[in-house]
Amino acid sequence: MELRHVTKRYEAGAKGTPGAVNDLSLSVPAGKICVLVGPSGCGKTTTLKMVNRLIEPTSGDILIDGRAVLEEEVTTLRRRIGYVIQQTGLFPHLTIGDNVAVVPRLLGWPKERQRQRRDELLALVGLEPGAYRDRYPAQLSGGERQRVGVARALAADPPVMLMDEPFGAVDPIVRERLQNEFLRLQEELAKTILFVTHDIDEAIKMGDLVAVMQLGGMLAQFGPPDEILAHPASDFVARFVGADRALKRLSLNRVGELPLEPAVTVTPGDDTELARERVRSAPFPYLLVVDADRRPLGWLPADRIAAQGHIDPSLAISMSPLLDRETTLKDALSMMLDADVQTGIVVDRDGRVQGLLTVEAIGVALRPESNPAVLAPSAAAAAS
Repeated sequence: MELRHVTKRYEAGAKGTPGAVNDLSLSVPAGKICVLVGPSGCGKTTTLKMVNRLIEPTSGDILIDGRAVLEEEVTTLRRRIGYVIQQTGLFPHLTIGDNVAVVPRLLGWPKERQRQRRDELLALVGLEPGAYRDRYPAQLSGGERQRVGVARALAADPPVMLMDEPFGAVDPIVRERLQNEFLRLQEELAKTILFVTHDIDEAIKMGDLVAVMQLGGMLAQFGPPDEILAHPASDFVARFVGADRALKRLSLNRVGELPLEPAVTVTPGDDTELARERVRSAPFPYLLVVDADRRPLGWLPADRIAAQGHIDPSLAISMSPLLDRETTLKDALSMMLDADVQTGIVVDRDGRVQGLLTVEAIGVALRPESNPAVLAPSAAAAAS
């Protein structure tokens, strides 16, 4: 998707200048999410609506896969663009199944193909088809209705999706769940998406690219989230992303991108003399007790290891937080601070120990010049 010098001006007295867009140019590669973010009245939604011609631009060109949208018949254009809005816009008199199948029905798909696509998409967004297809929007929660809205937008398998604050009308817990679910779907579907939000944290989390807009419909900065956080282009961008932008960068990196400390382990029944040798080579005076499948059971302090005998797992103390490789560094740091420890235990999908992540390693990642992929592991942190 490409916008070339797109401008929208309203006649004096009609709507005034708020919401106008001025000479906006940006390009979104296929399969990527571009988030438009900025204060109210900066032209985010106006830009979105110009792509599917709910609003006609005053000047400039908008291209999807090289084709100018202004040269297409409007109805045909809109049927190949998925559109998700904050309040979902579901038809209250139609069942959930019929809502999802609206566009395929308009396109004349055979009824059996419509049914298959409807059930496939309900399952894809986490709604069991048999339990939901015959219900009505009023019978669903806000989060469930939002999932249906996403399913409906995907029904005709559009190459492009427009999303106007799609998760803004639900509570924070549901919102985070929907964000995570949508990012999971995007990994499978790889749609080209233009996404509007006023929340910089959501923009950083959801966007492969972020366009920061300012009042007057002007583009203040455009680029990957990490670039915008690390190098704001102006005082406006720096103020908008916030003074805590270094901490926000932690949400862009995941545990699996940092080198991990090796975990020095023992299993119940191991000889204590062997354990005492191991703890002397450990980076801190603790051993991690694991079961036969390397699942963690707790920390064993050096002063609880008997001179002779065998490891007694009942002597282990409480564990550090368990992290997986997909956990963001921001969440990992929060979990460690909440537990009042300096080390998290990284496990695989089966709960087996992969290594340790320390607060100190996350601190190194906070430095502007750091590249998490080449960080050296630290051996100076304590387990608790």
